[in-house]
Amino acid sequence: MSFPQRNLLRRLFDPGHGLPNHLLARWLFLRSLGLIYFSAFFSLLSQIHGLIGPLGILPAGEYLARVSQALGPLRLWFAPTLLWLSASSHALTALCGVGLLASLLLVGNVWPRGMLLVCFVCFLSFVAAAQDFSGYQSDGMLLEAGFLALFLAPAGLLPGLGAGSLPSRASHLLLLWEWFRIYFQSGIVKLLSGDPTWRNLTSMYEYYQNGPLPTWIGWYLQHLPHWFHIATAAATLGMELVLVFMAFLPRRRWRIACFFIVTAWQAGVILTANYAFLNYLVLVLAFLLLDDRFLARFAPARWRPPLHRDPTSVPVPVPVPGEEYGSHTAASAPLPRISARLGGLPLAISALALMWIFYATLVPLAQMFWRTIPLPTQPVAALEPFRIANQYGLFAVMTPHRFEIEFQGSNDGQAWVAYPFRYKPQDPARRPRIYAPYQPRFDWNLWFASLGSWTDYPIVPRTEELLLGNDPDVLGLFASNPFPTAPPRFVRATLWQYWFSTPSEKRATGVWWRRELLGTYAPTLTRTSDGRFAIAEHPTLTHAPAPE
Repeated sequence: MSFPQRNLLRRLFDPGHGLPNHLLARWLFLRSLGLIYFSAFFSLLSQIHGLIGPLGILPAGEYLARVSQALGPLRLWFAPTLLWLSASSHALTALCGVGLLASLLLVGNVWPRGMLLVCFVCFLSFVAAAQDFSGYQSDGMLLEAGFLALFLAPAGLLPGLGAGSLPSRASHLLLLWEWFRIYFQSGIVKLLSGDPTWRNLTSMYEYYQNGPLPTWIGWYLQHLPHWFHIATAAATLGMELVLVFMAFLPRRRWRIACFFIVTAWQAGVILTANYAFLNYLVLVLAFLLLDDRFLARFAPARWRPPLHRDPTSVPVPVPVPGEEYGSHTAASAPLPRISARLGGLPLAISALALMWIFYATLVPLAQMFWRTIPLPTQPVAALEPFRIANQYGLFAVMTPHRFEIEFQGSNDGQAWVAYPFRYKPQDPARRPRIYAPYQPRFDWNLWFASLGSWTDYPIVPRTEELLLGNDPDVLGLFASNPFPTAPPRFVRATLWQYWFSTPSEKRATGVWWRRELLGTYAPTLTRTSDGRFAIAEHPTLTHAPAPE
């Protein structure tokens, strides 16, 4: 390898030649990432048994058995999860508990590299075995950011700001690359989808009521004039397709301005829609747009000296005021036995891993513009089970209506009682709340199911079966059990259409929603005397009706 090539590798991947003016930004990002991991594991703790437990809706053990039978030794690559060891209820609880503990230690800056690895492995273990309950883009975003953060984090048990273990340039750039792709690819898919609402800027007319879990603030924004919704649709496209390029401009003032714009935007999304930790993660990734010259003014006094120490005390000189991003030349810094360090296995592994991820994320982006681009796709497919190199695309097609599935039980087939949900809209008088970053995966999946047929979403009839047995794990996904003493004889799933109430309706009745029953979504089930399930009545709806 020639000297210029070695110098480039050293500059990109060697922490000794990292970014000395991004210590505070890294510290802030890693603490925030720990909080996001905590929210993810905390959300799972009360849901995981009902979702993928042995008596849950989609048992992980049964799924892994099918994977093992189909793939044999390759199962460990295509389903990378610790649940191969055990998918029992205790194992699921331990998985969440270990993840919670590791995320708290990451927030406390205790052995950040080790805790990031534990969080990543635990969350990947859930995602790889959760089937339909882990098909969200937000899961891939967190796994990608969490994996890349392993190469950004400082070494050591209690590293503080990590002035002796600088953020590597490659990991920093790839995290910003993830942030950029989330926005830019989302903008591109809006144009490529052919959805006319994005082209005529009417996409936001009913956005606030039709998302998975609306908020009460969204109710008020829904009733603003059409010019406001047209302006926000145009601003969305402008930000995703144009403004995000400010992150790569050479002058830091543009990056700082970009940070404030996108942060304000994400705060608005958080207040008006519940997208779990997705928007928090996108907001946190934007911290990496900032540098220590900007953040030092907000840092405690005891943290400021390392940011301005004598340049001989760190491998790379600290920039002087006015110096721009990427202008450091670390080759002149005294580093003994550089060649030996460059030949080390850890550096080679990090270089290979990060270059692989960059390639695996660049190819799908290029294919959005040139579908037949002659580039190998095997490296892209090989990483898919790990969800660390993803293609993003949010709101390619807007949902023009809101349907809701409701489970009901009955002992005579005539009088039906609804199972109350914890989070998704049901009672028209209940105010929509703000839950994010908490993610109720069962409620989310039912929103997706309502847009299709029950034959494509087996979680619906499976839930009916489990409610006929008063399964405690699945009942835990609901707010309460309307049949506490004995399970009902019949269970059905009905489909409703929902709309935000008008201001006049809300003033007169206090309701936030109005709704209309459309029919039964899935077969009405009962249990025979021998314990088998039988269809008591076929659904009246064979597919989701057209919106009114």
